[in-house]
Amino acid sequence: MDMLEFLSYGFIQRAIVAGSFIAVLCSVLGVLLVLRRLSLMGDGLAHVTFGSVALGLALKVYPLYVSIPLVMISSVGILKLIERAGIYGDAAIGIVSSLGIAVGVVIASASGGFNVDILSYLFGNILSIGAAEVYISMFLAALVLLTICFYFDEIFSMTFDEEFAKASGINVARINLILAVLTSITVVLTMRLVGIMLTSALLILPAVTAFQIGRGFKHTLFIAAATGVVSVITGIFVSFCINLPAGASIVLINFVLFFVAFALRRCSFFHE
Repeated sequence: MDMLEFLSYGFIQRAIVAGSFIAVLCSVLGVLLVLRRLSLMGDGLAHVTFGSVALGLALKVYPLYVSIPLVMISSVGILKLIERAGIYGDAAIGIVSSLGIAVGVVIASASGGFNVDILSYLFGNILSIGAAEVYISMFLAALVLLTICFYFDEIFSMTFDEEFAKASGINVARINLILAVLTSITVVLTMRLVGIMLTSALLILPAVTAFQIGRGFKHTLFIAAATGVVSVITGIFVSFCINLPAGASIVLINFVLFFVAFALRRCSFFHE
């Protein structure tokens, strides 16, 4: 199949557009989360997303409308546990994560068990994305990226030295809240791309790939975003051509790109 024929399908076009926006979003936020040692927040919020999807399906409401506010509240809850309860970040994420998955299992069981709809959200189905979801993804991705650009200097300072940021007069609590909310929106959007089970991979893999060959913060952000987009487009093409799950294909392509970047870094290290 040539590329023109591949791109002529409407569902492929929708998948690529929505997937590219979400990939850029995941990759940029992933760099910030990994540098701040909060990379598992995506995984924890993904489990909460499972509970919110189960609730939405049980109430016969479009799951995205239920997931966004509930996952936002959960991300704020993680922050409050860290700040006020004196709990380490990974423990706070674990608490919220286990609560989200437990609630989801209870709701799914009470409403008749795990059906095809819930499984599609667990493992993703980007090729079934509709026009409305494309517009929602574009709008929310643009909103999140504009917010990051607006607070870029504050986020940059906090990412590398939070104590210095506080001493410089930056409202660290407010920026942490903004990042938590942005992460929650990103996780909800990503569930349609690669599924709830693989969401954290799309946040982490492009970021760690960029760290292998990035030269500076902005350069690393750009490489991460490019890696995310390339993995999505290649993953969709591979999955369509040889009939593989799109979400899993995207994650596997991400891992291949990470391995290539790691090998390039090792080669350049030995030649220095």
